[in-house]
This record gives sequence, structure tokens and C-alpha cells, in this order.
Amino acid sequence: MTHKISLMAFGHASSLLISISFVLCVLFGLLFPQNTMCEAWQPLLPGFDWLSWQSFFLGLVESYMYGWFITLIWVPLYNFFGSKAK
Repeated sequence: MTHKISLMAFGHASSLLISISFVLCVLFGLLFPQNTMCEAWQPLLPGFDWLSWQSFFLGLVESYMYGWFITLIWVPLYNFFGSKAK
């Protein structure tokens, strides 16, 4: 029995997971400025700087794109090796 993962479903799900995580981290940083997590995001998101509207939306778009980057590598590999397993 083989089960293939939908590229579109996994892409949107993983992209939303990373984007929602980014938004929650920004909200956490606004609520608790002494414990901000911007140092963790800045190396991963080129152009992201704490915190302006432009930087926030850039980080949000880049987070979404990272989800698709992961998807475009992981799903084809899973589907390939999953079809070989018995």
C-alpha cells in the first residue's frame, strides 16, 4: 500500500505553520520585549529587522516561502521512497 502526499496540501500546511510561528514569535516579542526572539529569525530571513511594518510583512512572506522550499524537497523524496517501500 502506497500513499502519496499532495504537494499543494503539504505546501500550504507547512508554509502556514512557519508563518504562524513567525507571527506568534513577533507577538511574543512585542508582549515581552526583554525576551524577544528576533535574533533567531534575523539570520534566517534576509532583510528582516526588528520591527517595522515593511520588515514584518517581508518576514511573513519569507516564512511562507520557506514552507514551500521544504515542501518542494521533502514531498517528492517521500513520494519516491514511499512508492518503493513494501
